[in-house]
Amino acid sequence: MTDCLFCAIATGDIPAAIVSETDRVVVFRDVSPQAPTHVLAIPRSHIRNVGELAQTDPSLAAEVLAAATQAAIDLGLADDGYRVVFNTGNEGGQSVDHVHAHVLGGRQMTWPPG
Repeated sequence: MTDCLFCAIATGDIPAAIVSETDRVVVFRDVSPQAPTHVLAIPRSHIRNVGELAQTDPSLAAEVLAAATQAAIDLGLADDGYRVVFNTGNEGGQSVDHVHAHVLGGRQMTWPPG
């Protein structure tokens, strides 16, 4: 998909503050952080949302979740806690049509979010 922002980040065509990467997953800092620590974990392949990811490639879904968890550990969030969020669809708050896990921490997270 040529016009996908996250695909361009995954290929390096658009620069990002990369936290970690594997052959199939990239973790990078969010450009509009909603918490002191806010990174996104994405698959390199274009998959629209978490439902599609779970149905089409469960092993990749596990890799994205593992990368998000490892990023939280590496960024020092594990002891105090953090949130992992997948927004899905317009009404679910998904702003980029490429599945991504938000990893947020560094402050008390409230529910409902806001």
